[in-house]
Amino acid sequence: MDTALLLVNLALALLVAPLLNGLIKRTKAGWQNRQGPGMLQPWLDLWKYLGRESVESRHTSWIFRWAPYVYFSAHLAAAAMVPTLVAASPLGGLGDVIVLVGLLALARFALALAALDTASNFGGMGTSREMAFASLVEPAMLIALFALAIPIGSTELGTLVGEGSLTVSRLLALGALSIVAIAETGRIPIDNPDTHLELTMAHEGMLLEYSGRPLGMLLWGTHLKQLAILSLLGGLLFPIGMAPDMSALPLALGLGSYLLKLALLGLAVALVESTNVKLRIFRVPELLGAASMLGLLAVTSIYLVGGLG
Repeated sequence: MDTALLLVNLALALLVAPLLNGLIKRTKAGWQNRQGPGMLQPWLDLWKYLGRESVESRHTSWIFRWAPYVYFSAHLAAAAMVPTLVAASPLGGLGDVIVLVGLLALARFALALAALDTASNFGGMGTSREMAFASLVEPAMLIALFALAIPIGSTELGTLVGEGSLTVSRLLALGALSIVAIAETGRIPIDNPDTHLELTMAHEGMLLEYSGRPLGMLLWGTHLKQLAILSLLGGLLFPIGMAPDMSALPLALGLGSYLLKLALLGLAVALVESTNVKLRIFRVPELLGAASMLGLLAVTSIYLVGGLG
C-alpha cells in the first residue's frame, strides 16, 4: 500500500467530486439557455446541509442513522482506489475491480435498507427501482471489466488503466462501460438526479426522508460515486498522462491530465443529458441489456479474433 498516494487520492476525491457535479450542472444550464448555478454551488449546498441538525421519523431505527456513513465511506474508498494521478492503485492488490464493484454494491445496499426502514411509500418505490436497475448494471459492469482484464491476466485497477492498446474487445468493453457510467451516476436517460417527481424518481426517492447532516453525507457520497466511475472511465479511455511515480513534475502533469479528463467526461455527460429525454422505466432494461451484450461481445471477440483490432 502506498500511503502517500492514498492520501493524495483521498484529498483529491473529497475536493474535486462536488466541483465535477457543479461543472456538469453549469454546462447543462448553458446549453439549455439558462443561467444555472455556479460551479461552487454543490460545495455551498454541502456546507449548508452538514451544518444543520437532522429530523428523523419515529418509525426509523439505527439502520436509518448509520446508512449515510456507510454510503459515504464505501464511495470514498471506491474513489480513493481508482488510479488518478499515477497509473497504480494506492491499495495495491486490494485495488481490484471486484472490490470496486463490491463497494458500490455495499453503498447501494445500505441506502436501500435505510429507505425501507422509513416505512415510506416513496422510499420503497425508489428502492425497488434502484435495485432493479442495479441487477442489470452490476453484471454489465463486471462483464465489461472482465473483458478488459482477460487479455492482461489481471483484474488489478492499475494494470487495467496502464493498458492502452486499441483492440476490438477493448472498444466494445469501453462502449459498455460508457452506458454503465450513465446508469451508475443516475443520469438521463436512465434517471434524473434533479427531479423529485414521485412517478419518475429512483435514487432521489431513497433520500426523501433525510435532512441536515445525514443528507449532506449522502449527497457528498453520490458526488464521490460519480467521480469514481468517471475517473475509472477516463483512465481506461485516455491512459496517457499518468505519472510513472510520485516525483513532483510528473505528478503535476498527471494532475493536469486527470482534471482535463474529468472536465471532458463531465462535458460529455452534460451533452448526453441535454440531447436526450428520460426513458420510460420499462425501456431502461433494453439499454442496460445492450451494455451487457456489448460486454459479452467483447469477451467473445477475445477468443474469436484474439482481441486484435
